[in-house]
Amino acid sequence: MATVTSGVFPVFNIDFKIGIKGRESSEEDMKIIKDLTTFSIAIDGNTEEWTPMDTEGWVRRLMTGKGFTLTLNGKRHVGDPGNDYVASTAWKSGLDCSSKFGVEFPNGDKLTFDCIVDVTNPGSGESTDVADLEFDVLSDGKPEYVPAPIVP
Repeated sequence: MATVTSGVFPVFNIDFKIGIKGRESSEEDMKIIKDLTTFSIAIDGNTEEWTPMDTEGWVRRLMTGKGFTLTLNGKRHVGDPGNDYVASTAWKSGLDCSSKFGVEFPNGDKLTFDCIVDVTNPGSGESTDVADLEFDVLSDGKPEYVPAPIVP
């Protein structure tokens, strides 16, 4: 993937990687998930509110926690290690749905985190469609976000 240093970029320049050995995955076990077509990110913030006497009724707030979910949709691609791993978790539960996930953004930023894989569609569709693969990746703990080096 080319690094984008300014301007807009096509969404297909984002790479999504899954650890195909679950939480025990090392860097070489991180595989791109082939044939993804759409994604969205939802960040959930936990905000504590209180109204102290000295603010004359005005509310104070503090962000006390966060979590996020990536929703990914694509096509079921049998034989691709990343796609096969995700699809296989559809029939599992507990720690067997836990893994590692990585996102590489077009500007070179990287996001890595422990995750829970929740498959919502492991390969269905119309008779003349290509089978879908749809799933959510939920953060499990604090992620590591590494900004790309600034290029002068």
